Amino acid sequence: MASAAASSAFSLLKSTGAVASSAGTRARASLLPIPSTSVSARPLGFSATLDSRRFSLHVASKVESVRGKGSRGVVSMAKKSVGDLTSADLKGKKVFVRADLNVPLDDNQTITDDTRIRAAIPTIKYLIENGAKVILSTHLGRPKGVTPKFSLAPLVPRLSELLGIEVTKADDCIGPEVESLVASLPEGGVLLLENVRFYKEEEKNDPEFAKKLASLADLYVNDAFGTAHRAHASTEGVTKFLKPSVAGFLLQKELDYLVGAVSNPKRPFAAIVGGSKVSSKIGVIESLLEKCDILLLGGGMIFTFYKAQGLSVGSSLVEEDKLELATELLAKAKAKGVSLLLPTDVVVADKFAPDANSKIVPASGIEDGWMGLDIGPDSIKTFNEALDTTQTVIWNGPMGVFEMEKFAAGTEAIANKLAELSEKGVTTIIGGGDSVAAVEKVGVAGVMSHISTGGGASLELLEGKVLPGVIALDEAIPVTV
Repeated sequence: MASAAASSAFSLLKSTGAVASSAGTRARASLLPIPSTSVSARPLGFSATLDSRRFSLHVASKVESVRGKGSRGVVSMAKKSVGDLTSADLKGKKVFVRADLNVPLDDNQTITDDTRIRAAIPTIKYLIENGAKVILSTHLGRPKGVTPKFSLAPLVPRLSELLGIEVTKADDCIGPEVESLVASLPEGGVLLLENVRFYKEEEKNDPEFAKKLASLADLYVNDAFGTAHRAHASTEGVTKFLKPSVAGFLLQKELDYLVGAVSNPKRPFAAIVGGSKVSSKIGVIESLLEKCDILLLGGGMIFTFYKAQGLSVGSSLVEEDKLELATELLAKAKAKGVSLLLPTDVVVADKFAPDANSKIVPASGIEDGWMGLDIGPDSIKTFNEALDTTQTVIWNGPMGVFEMEKFAAGTEAIANKLAELSEKGVTTIIGGGDSVAAVEKVGVAGVMSHISTGGGASLELLEGKVLPGVIALDEAIPVTV
């Protein structure tokens, strides 16, 4: 059991009436006061609302007042969606679809996880069912020029199977051969272009390369959330030459959950943030502190927080240059009335290995020569009790080194708890990265409200950053709210 001192220091940091009062306060103060000294507008974030067959994307902008009264407002500009396009809009049209089909392949070039392919199917099916000619583009891996092992050929059989039609593949993504294949593409047909990253111009967002890609089609659909945070030729550059440029169903769903549900959640709203380093999650933590009622921290980053509070951490991972930041984040949580929970006990090991000797100690009892590799059973119990009070939960990052069975209990417990909450109607969002691998390992991925397909894109969106691949899409009529 954790000592009383450790429990006091790390179990719960909150102001009086934190959860009950902060939920109401945060709901009322969702718009920050805007200074009235000048006129400007800048992107603030995205929201999405679900319609009977589609999502409607919005970009919110802070608008500063010109009257000197400190007034404020939000202008919501709906993004055009593939669901807004009818058969009349699509029949016979050549549609350039940027998907994220960057799937893992084994040494035999066999797909080991087809999640990203399956995620792209709804948008492609919608287009072919409405008579469009689909020109499908994606990257695979990080090739340096034309690299045979990164060819998209292994994707064709699975795409064909899932779509129920024969998918044709081009040996290039631009040029006369591709143009000929596009010209012969029937309505409802799908042509898969070769790996767009075989050209260095793709990642450089070269305008001429983007123009060549765009020349193949009549309109553009971006359904590649995993690359939406990159301004590449196929994600941002082509939008300058193709109109309309709209969002696909997967991209819409990602925005709906990662921004819509997080910005306007059912409360209480809890965020679980794990991972090895504070430095990689600074932006996420700071952004979530503005929105959540409860924040649970786990993973290797907790030892930086422990040391910042004067505790011995043995040989655990610590970012010495982030100790002051850790202290500031704890103080910020308290000031904002956020209930911040750090583990009260941890599983420590005498080496970083699957066969290490291990034991459970209180947070204040980590000895020299031992390193923390997972949260302990008391912490799991405390975290679960906190999560029982919630209506919305987002999780990003594991609680420990879950790849090693000895140190997987904390991560697996969180996955199972979120599955339980999902079945009770709580909105559960798995925010990309290792958390996705964790819920898949435990076998509960299917019951979560949403599992993000993005890695870096998920993090940047949670940090409140604007994604180039999204902001480049066409806007509908502005609506003042």
